[in-house]
Amino acid sequence: MAQVLRILVVDDVETMRKVTAGQLASLGYGSVDLAADGSEAWRMIERKRYDLVISDWNMPALTGIALLQMIRSSPRHVHMPFIMITAEAERSRIETAISSGVSDLLVKPYTAGRLATSIKRAMAHQVAAPAPDKETNIDAPQAATPVDDVIVKPPAAVHLQSREPLPPTLLLVDDTADNLYVLANVFKGRYRIKAAHNGEKALALCCGDTPPDLVLLDVMMPGMDGFEVARRMREHPSAENVPIIFVTALTDDAARLQGMELGAVDFITKPIDPAQLKLRVDNFMRYVELRRHLQADYDNMLAIARLRDDVEAMTRHDLKGPLAGAIGIVQSLIDAADMDRRQLENLRLAEQAMLQVTDMVNLSTELYKIETGKYVLHAAPLSISDMLRRVVETARATYAGKQLVLAVDTDFDVGIDAPLALGDAMLTYSLLNNLIKNACEAAPERTRVIATLYTGSPLRIEIVNKGVIPEPIRERFFDKFVTDGKSGGTGLGTYSARLLARAQYGEVAFAVDDELQTTTLIVSLPSVPPPA
Repeated sequence: MAQVLRILVVDDVETMRKVTAGQLASLGYGSVDLAADGSEAWRMIERKRYDLVISDWNMPALTGIALLQMIRSSPRHVHMPFIMITAEAERSRIETAISSGVSDLLVKPYTAGRLATSIKRAMAHQVAAPAPDKETNIDAPQAATPVDDVIVKPPAAVHLQSREPLPPTLLLVDDTADNLYVLANVFKGRYRIKAAHNGEKALALCCGDTPPDLVLLDVMMPGMDGFEVARRMREHPSAENVPIIFVTALTDDAARLQGMELGAVDFITKPIDPAQLKLRVDNFMRYVELRRHLQADYDNMLAIARLRDDVEAMTRHDLKGPLAGAIGIVQSLIDAADMDRRQLENLRLAEQAMLQVTDMVNLSTELYKIETGKYVLHAAPLSISDMLRRVVETARATYAGKQLVLAVDTDFDVGIDAPLALGDAMLTYSLLNNLIKNACEAAPERTRVIATLYTGSPLRIEIVNKGVIPEPIRERFFDKFVTDGKSGGTGLGTYSARLLARAQYGEVAFAVDDELQTTTLIVSLPSVPPPA
């Protein structure tokens, strides 16, 4: 018996919604709600809890991919399994769905059996909840460095089918037995042949669990004619995308136009020329073969993406264990206090370096989530002035060779409660560290780098250094991989800084004073309202 699930089916075509609901009912899934587009689906999701969403991709108002991204960005719904139905063949669009957190992909046309498989796979690959890191005795930024404690299991679908694929299926539909006999002999041995002598039987074969790959459909038949068969096929998910070649004695433009509106890919005029028919069907079957491989290709893309995520999670986990141990050893040596000042300074530098590596390991995951729209902010009050001073203190030691003067200033008096920012500690620390590092690298030797914190809503931090951003890169300063003249520069520091700020509803900008030869980096972050 099927698992009891609350399922939401989203499709802008009413017939498709009802047919999918019927397929689910036949599989034993009785609790099914229907939505006409992504906007209606989102309102329903906000009101009622669902175990699974099955959505078409292309819809008005709000597309399936936009609905998926909204779900993955919501703390309440981020874990909800999501099956995307698509007829898309563009690899980039499928990669977008995978990176947005789709649970499974269902390629049109699909059958009830394939739908059952997709549901099983989606429910087995729910979005994993991150587990909190084990508590360690490490100063900030370690206070906000979550880790995914992951037990990695081998993905079940990372393999290609080794069985020899069956030849495509060709359905021949004609009310005359002699015509069926001629057509069957033309394609005998090339394809698997199915035949139907009326429209009702043809429709049943097309809408069944093993639809044909191509239909040669007579138009003029008693009862249900070929045009009606085609119209009803377009209303069923199993047959919606099955290509049709009309075989007809009709030659007028109106008949051809009607056939094209129903999705016909070609017209063959009676009497049939077997040689020409064979060539035209063979040519189109090459396209059909490509379409038949889409589901397997998408399944493998999804499996490989999950494997990559598992490997990255395992790598992060394996890196953080030794780092945490090394940090603990260094901190125990610092606490022992039985060494001279120079030794203590070196140990603190080692501690800060290891904290930065730990921060980078955590940050790599968060940046990926931000770039793909899957990041969920858990904001908390932050002592931004303390964090800014720690970043500057670390930079002062790192860039001691340049003999820079680094200082922190504020616009509030000593003794006044420092303002609090509202954001994520790890992201904010990395944001400030990137910008201070960028300013120190750009500043000439024996100059000043000043970071000033201004109260208000939002909070504002201005980082001023001597030297100006080169004119050619000013318009692209925050773009990815943009750098100029820095040895070993990656062009990721300012790019990631802006991403980190925007993920916290803040912003990063810059101002250049060519006359004074200074650059000012300006950070704005939400502030915690002062107590009443």
